[in-house]
Amino acid sequence: MGDVSHTSLSPLPSSDRADVAARLRDALLGASFTADGLLDLLGAPAYAALARSETVPALRATRGDAPLETLVRLFLLQQPVPHVRVADVLPVQDCLESGWLTRAGADEVAATVDIRPYGGPGGEDWFIVSDLGCAVGGAGGIGSREEGVVLGVGGASTTLAGITVRTPVSSALDLGTGSGIQALHAAQHATRVTATDLNPRALHITALTLALSGAPAADLREGSLFEPIADDETYDLIVSNPPFVISPGARLTYRDGGMGGDDLCRTLVQQAGDRLSDGGYAQFLANWQHVEGEEWQDRLRSWVPRGCDAWIVQREVQDVTQYAELWLRDAGDHRDDPAEYQARYDAWLDEFEARKVKAVGFGWITLRRTAAAEPSITVEEWPHSIEQPLGETVRAHFDRVDYLRASDDAALLDGHFRLVAEVVQEQVGLPGAEDPEHVVLRQHRGMRRATKVDTVGAGFAGVCDGTLSAGRILDAIAQLVGEDPVLLRDRTPAQIRLLVEQGFLEPAE
Repeated sequence: MGDVSHTSLSPLPSSDRADVAARLRDALLGASFTADGLLDLLGAPAYAALARSETVPALRATRGDAPLETLVRLFLLQQPVPHVRVADVLPVQDCLESGWLTRAGADEVAATVDIRPYGGPGGEDWFIVSDLGCAVGGAGGIGSREEGVVLGVGGASTTLAGITVRTPVSSALDLGTGSGIQALHAAQHATRVTATDLNPRALHITALTLALSGAPAADLREGSLFEPIADDETYDLIVSNPPFVISPGARLTYRDGGMGGDDLCRTLVQQAGDRLSDGGYAQFLANWQHVEGEEWQDRLRSWVPRGCDAWIVQREVQDVTQYAELWLRDAGDHRDDPAEYQARYDAWLDEFEARKVKAVGFGWITLRRTAAAEPSITVEEWPHSIEQPLGETVRAHFDRVDYLRASDDAALLDGHFRLVAEVVQEQVGLPGAEDPEHVVLRQHRGMRRATKVDTVGAGFAGVCDGTLSAGRILDAIAQLVGEDPVLLRDRTPAQIRLLVEQGFLEPAE
């Protein structure tokens, strides 16, 4: 791939020099330029400050001449560094010739891209390449947000990576790859990885990220949404952190989808169904509109393509003013001329008013291709804390969907169940009361759900170890509490179904 740099952005390193990328990687690892190495060098406060776009603590922590200090100033803080110091750490001539470094003055060199150490889920030491000023930081970044700029690792990137189902697959598609983070993760469990992006600069940077991380090359294709994918191509896994921001116009490629309202996210979800192999997963981050006179859940259900199960989780809701302010700040517009900022803010509110949008939701959408006659669609709001990674939790959700879809009440009573690990029981009531007002089961892993149960439900869950069938357990409980076992068998399957659905109980093999 040749040079695809944007006219106002720095020229990019060559993506054709795998040998230089390998030598650079070895040098970075040799100097402990890793996620753990950074934390040890900078300390937790300075390391956390970088994520807030504050560089002063890191600059203070890297005033010495140690190799790792030199690399942090060069690649993360974008400071020119004396040529002689870099030559002690990196293959400096190779890096200059292939474009990783450029000369700055008579005796200094500077980085042409950000390189951020990134720890893989299995302890791998990876490196995410991005445009200068975009490797660290949240809203506003530490550099400009120009058209065509390619960002590094952000909260959305790590969220999507964490919720992705990581079973071994033959093919994976990273749609809108950006700096290649999802493609890098997918390369660990997919035989073939395809990565697409509308921005050719992003594809170039993805190639650099994969090479510098020691990962296999991906099939890189330029184009919007599924345009670069042939009609007969299907994938076992599709992931996308798309430009989901609902904005007036399409000023910033990395953020704005260029379609009206939430049409880009809707189109992406609706078109994914035909691109999935049987049993394949498609997982997205998305924004969606809350429109006056419409239930947001119904809006999302209408997005789900035929032949797919879906689990949609709304994690956050912002009113239109909060939403506009968030993304104006993200682009650094609050630093511009106040009149220009006000005009952009006004345009955003005009757009929402015209569409009767009162709020915007953010969350995750997971599809799974199914042959079931009646696909399952779960749409829920869950703003509470969770425990990442959630990929296994997502996979288990759809396993439970299959089990419950195939099991009537009689099958549930014949089934054997196990209480999921790290579920605890809490009794809620007034101090000194003889009996609790209600009993709560609470998960300490995954979604960290809590659910109220009656005494029968609590007793049932407590003895589920896979040994006895549900019916036999209920018969024993009926005898203990003096209840008619037939009536108890009639009314309890609904509670068992709910406990399985929410992940408190799992079918025993």
